[in-house]
Amino acid sequence: MNILLLRPHPGDDRFGLGPFFRVEPLGLEYLGAALLGQGHTVTIADLRFRPGPATWVRRSRPRLVGISCLHALEYDRILETAREIRRACPEAFIVVGGHAAAAFSGPLERDEIDAICLDDGEEVMPALAEALATGSDLETVPALRLRTRDGWLSTPPLFERTCLDLVPLPARHLVDRHRSGYHCLLFKPVWLIETARGCPHRCSFCSVWQLYGRSCRERSLDAVVEDFATTGDSIFVADDLFWYNPERSLELAAALKKRGIYKRWILVQTRTDLICRSSEIMAAWRPLARDFDIFLGLEAASDRGLTGLTKDSGVAESIEAVRVARSLRYGINGNFLIDPDWSEDDFLELWEFVARYGLQRAGFTILTPLPGTEFYESVKGRIVNQPWANFDMHHLLWEPRLGARRFFELYAETWRRSILNTSGEKSLLDWVRQVRPTQIPYIIRVLWRTQQMMKPEAYLREHLETAASAAQPGR
Repeated sequence: MNILLLRPHPGDDRFGLGPFFRVEPLGLEYLGAALLGQGHTVTIADLRFRPGPATWVRRSRPRLVGISCLHALEYDRILETAREIRRACPEAFIVVGGHAAAAFSGPLERDEIDAICLDDGEEVMPALAEALATGSDLETVPALRLRTRDGWLSTPPLFERTCLDLVPLPARHLVDRHRSGYHCLLFKPVWLIETARGCPHRCSFCSVWQLYGRSCRERSLDAVVEDFATTGDSIFVADDLFWYNPERSLELAAALKKRGIYKRWILVQTRTDLICRSSEIMAAWRPLARDFDIFLGLEAASDRGLTGLTKDSGVAESIEAVRVARSLRYGINGNFLIDPDWSEDDFLELWEFVARYGLQRAGFTILTPLPGTEFYESVKGRIVNQPWANFDMHHLLWEPRLGARRFFELYAETWRRSILNTSGEKSLLDWVRQVRPTQIPYIIRVLWRTQQMMKPEAYLREHLETAASAAQPGR
């Protein structure tokens, strides 16, 4: 069977750090590996690059089309993509999967789509392909929301969570045409690696733990080492919580050293409280890359703020984690959440915290109720006629406590205190000096786009346009 897997363009990314991050569609590469193993012909098309979906349909002539939906902000774009595919290939079966689709499928239950994958696709997609190829009853395929003549129904769940080693290493060759376009921060090209999946914590703004039942599954050490060995010099480890398993983390570091694997750059994501009790692990990992960055969900500058997010850690852990990481020569990138219900004093508290602990490399996103989270369920009544594209953590979904104009003035000022402000401590020339001559156009283009985040009028203009549209009769 010919199968086409699509990574749609997310849409408007004028705000936020989207221009700094464009990573390979690793989930589709794992699906590709599973489907190739069954003898199917698989094409992966990353629609963040040209051409568009209709062209790929004509080239691949698919019987089955899978569309990736990673974020809620993509729901409307997914439906647009499905409609275009339906026009180009009416007989194709269209299934949507990915984190956002599985966590909150309702917005995708439309006539343009035939099924929605509610779990990891490594087992579901091969079973779906087999059923389509043999004409079997699709209701026997597990973990689907399925469109039928009588409406949408759910098929039985997977018998158990998919073992991550059931699927071979990702079929990265299926995106080789786009490799030079995948980048993170100053590094290009970048390879994405997954060593484990899931998180046991319970942050109110996150849907990962709810989707996976607070579980954390791990790939075998041999598979991870081979993945590191066969990828390039700049690595982003996509695990939701790196270094979660202390014993395994030390074993993996030792196995990578034994294999002689050393990278130019590695980026991982983890928690502050985990770092506080993992100095031995971090010391073991630090020699594996020339530059080694950690992304931390710092979230708030006070214990009060962290408690409100069910973070289950305090500011003391944030401060100590930054100290430990810096003592071992790790770079710290983080993120803080800006609550629409903040007062001016809350902004001042954050600015003082950032300045005191030198956290100018942090990002700042608006606390957004993402579908599938506890936070969404608690505030969804306040959200009226908002397009899904606004769920990007840089738009307001309701009127803030300070009023939109004052909120965006303070929000833009927060970004001006970051390292991205080329009129601040780090100039455009300083940035340019950090990249190879061939990457200078890229870094200039990205920084030019991010300067928009420091302009309150840019945010306010879109906010007012959305409010006017929402107020129209019939919306």
